[in-house]
Amino acid sequence: MIVTLLTDYGREDDFVGVCHGVIRSISPDVQVVDITHGIRRYAVRQGALVLRNTLPYMPVGVHVAVVDPQVGTERRGVALRTRDGRILVGPDNGVLSLAWQRCGGVELAVDITRSPHRLEPVSATFHGRDIFAPVAAQLAAGAEPADAGDPVDPETLAVVELPEPRREDGTMLAHCLVVDRFGNVGLNVDHEGLAGTGITLGGTVELEVAGELYLATYAQTFADVKPGELLVYEDAYRTLAVAINRGDAAGTLGLRPDAEVRLRPR
Repeated sequence: MIVTLLTDYGREDDFVGVCHGVIRSISPDVQVVDITHGIRRYAVRQGALVLRNTLPYMPVGVHVAVVDPQVGTERRGVALRTRDGRILVGPDNGVLSLAWQRCGGVELAVDITRSPHRLEPVSATFHGRDIFAPVAAQLAAGAEPADAGDPVDPETLAVVELPEPRREDGTMLAHCLVVDRFGNVGLNVDHEGLAGTGITLGGTVELEVAGELYLATYAQTFADVKPGELLVYEDAYRTLAVAINRGDAAGTLGLRPDAEVRLRPR
C-alpha cells in the first residue's frame, strides 16, 4: 500500500521526517511518496488544487494532505473513502475537497480527531505527526476507515470554492489560481473552456491585467516563442496558463492568486 504526503511544511524543519518515521514505525512495509511539501504556508486552496491535479498519477492508496492554519481549533480531522477506492486524510478545511470531487465523491467519512489510532499525547500544533500520519499508517496497514473515527455526513464537509471564468463580449474573464516557482500562472480555464473563444494555436492573445495590455502567443510550449516573450499555453493538467519563456510572468505582470486576467484573440 502507498501513502502520499502533501503539506506546507517545507524541508527546513523536522516535520516531514517525523511524519515519515511515524508512518514507517506503524506500517514498515508501506511506501511513502512525497507529492510536495512546498505548498505556500496556509494556502489551503493551492494544496487542494495540487492534490486534485496529482492524484490521477498516483496509485490508489492513502493520501494525506496537511495545510492546516486552524490546527488545534475545533476544526475536524477527517478520513474519507472516495468512490474510486482512495482514502484521503487531513483537516476538514477544504484541502481534500477538489480531490474527492475528481475521485467521484465521498463514499464514507469519519471524524478522526479522537481516533483510536492517534498518538498520545496529542500536540495542539502538530496534528500531522499525532493524528494524520498514524491514522494514515493504520489505514494503509489494512484498518477499516469506519473504525478510525466517528461517522460524518459527507454533506457537512468543508469545500474549496473556485472562481468561475466567464465570457463578456468576446473576452474571457479568468482568474489566477496558482503561481509556480518559475512564475508561471495557472488560470481557472480548462481545455473545454477555450471552445468558441477564437483563441487558436499560434495566434496572438491580448491579455489585460489591472488595466494594462500585453500581447502573447497561444503556444504549445515555452520554446515556441523567443526568450523573454509572453505566451499562453495549456499546462500539464490541461488548464490555461500564462508564462514568459525563461522569465517570470507573475512578477512581470503583477499576478497573484485571485487576480483577474482578461483574454481575447487579437
